[in-house]
Amino acid sequence: MSWIMVDVESDGPIPGDFSMISFGAVVVEADLKNTFYEKLRPISDQWNPEALAISGLSREQTLEFDDPKEVMEKFKGWLAQASKGRPRFISDNNGFDWQFVNWYFHHFTGSNPFGYSSMNLGSLYKGLQRDLSPTFKHLRKTVHTHHPLDDVIGNAEALLTLQKEYGLNL
Repeated sequence: MSWIMVDVESDGPIPGDFSMISFGAVVVEADLKNTFYEKLRPISDQWNPEALAISGLSREQTLEFDDPKEVMEKFKGWLAQASKGRPRFISDNNGFDWQFVNWYFHHFTGSNPFGYSSMNLGSLYKGLQRDLSPTFKHLRKTVHTHHPLDDVIGNAEALLTLQKEYGLNL
């Protein structure tokens, strides 16, 4: 089993009506070198300018991105190669990131290699702290830029710190 940190950027709040425009993933292991990053062409005519602005991309740029079906098939192949056993999905905001990745996998490839589960890094940290208030974000070394690859690496750094501090079995 391998933990895969994932981050999604989108042009709106929900998949199907809006589009996942980019995402990144990294295998959570010491060197954080096994990464995946792609940009996807929108699947809908709907988009929210404020949501898209978070990524720093324009609608015109996103219309030139790669075919979502090809990207999801490529991601599925990468997961099969990169993961030891079934991959495990973890993200900073799994309620958001998971819904897009799960929907896109099922819609474009027919199944989700992550299965039906995901984990939230923030909730894990709160549980380890035994307090529902604190955030893990101070444990990131890589600056959070809203570029999915930067963000997954920073979040994975935080998870590796938790592994070391708490003896987590990843």
